[in-house]
Formats: sequence, C-alpha cells, structure tokens
Amino acid sequence: MRYSIEGEPLPVVICELESGETMITEKGAMSWMTPNMKMETVGGGVGKMFGRAFSGESMFQNRYTANGNGMIAFASSFPGSIRAFEIGPGKEIVCQKSAFLASTSGVELSVFFNKKVGSGLFGGEGFIMQKLSGQGIAFVEIDGYVKEYTLEAGQELQIDTGYLAAMDVSVKMDIVSVAGLKNKLFGGEGFFNTRVTGPGRVWIQTMPASQMASALLPFIPNR
Repeated sequence: MRYSIEGEPLPVVICELESGETMITEKGAMSWMTPNMKMETVGGGVGKMFGRAFSGESMFQNRYTANGNGMIAFASSFPGSIRAFEIGPGKEIVCQKSAFLASTSGVELSVFFNKKVGSGLFGGEGFIMQKLSGQGIAFVEIDGYVKEYTLEAGQELQIDTGYLAAMDVSVKMDIVSVAGLKNKLFGGEGFFNTRVTGPGRVWIQTMPASQMASALLPFIPNR
C-alpha cells in the first residue's frame, strides 16, 4: 500500500492498493475510490463493537478490498491534520475519541480506559480513549496543527484541556489542579490541566473541536 496526505488544513489521505489489499475505516469516512474496491461492513464481535461505541466510533467498520490495483481516499471531518502511524509490537498508541480515520487490515481499534478516574472526569481527554494496536499503518485525525514531543522517563508536560491528541501507550496521563483560587476563577484556563509523563511521544493539537465550538458559540444567533 502506498499513500499520500494532501490538502491541509482540509486534508485527505489517498491510498493506492495492490490487488487483495484491504483498508479498514469507520462509517462515512470514505470520500472517493475506484470502482474495483469491494466494500464489506463488519462488526467483529459484540465486545469489540461495544468497545468502539464507547470510544466514540461506530459499532461497525467498513472493509474495502482491492479487486485488482485500486485507489481509495479518506478525508478528515475537521480542519487540521492527518498523521500516519506505524503500529506494531511496542508501537501502540492511545488517541482521543473519534481520532481513528482508517488503517490497513492488521491494525486493531479498541477501547482504552484511563486507570485514573480523575483524569477522565476532569482532564478533558476523557476516561475512555482509543487504542491502536496490531500491525500496520493507521491514519489519525488531529484538530488543527500538530506538535510532537518526545519525553524522557519521568519528564512531564502540562497540557490544557482538550489539546492532547495522542500519545504512546507507555506515556502516563494524569491531572493537576491549577494553582490559586483566583487563577481558577478568573484565569480562563479552567480548574485542571492534563499532565503527561514519559517515556514516550505525545502529539498536541492546536485547535480542539471543543475549543472551536466555544469560540463560535457567541456568534450563533438565538431564537
């Protein structure tokens, strides 16, 4: 499989497949394709179906298999970036809800529960996230521009609510309270920040959909 990512900030990933190669995607992600791509909607077991639902995805996935050399494209649903991740043993990643766009057939999408409930309730990234494992290439949607950091063991980074897009499975996520009551009430940054601790890589997004919605809300007329 060969691919190219084009068109930021409204990106699309275009995949060139050889005969017999398969891509997996969520409902509605396919944008265009050659007519020799065969589509099949699959569930993959009750446990996996409900796990995908909890992680913000559809219970069903679509499989597209090339009957001869073919092409298929998947467009992002929000202005930002599409990143390709090489998934394999020791290379699993955890990402925000609804980040998964498409992958080769060997990648598995499952639910990831944050062990620290406080991180899910107050950290903005959610108690339930997505985990990508298995073997292959996965394409992930990130809101806005993406900045990558590599953290050493024990190295920390504090991130505002909603800005954490993805992280290596080796990275630990927790929350920290904003210091000072006045800062909490009048600082405009909320009561909590997300803290990530290495080792591993983290990917930070610059325009979370929730932040954009909040910015647009005052301009939406009320009846």
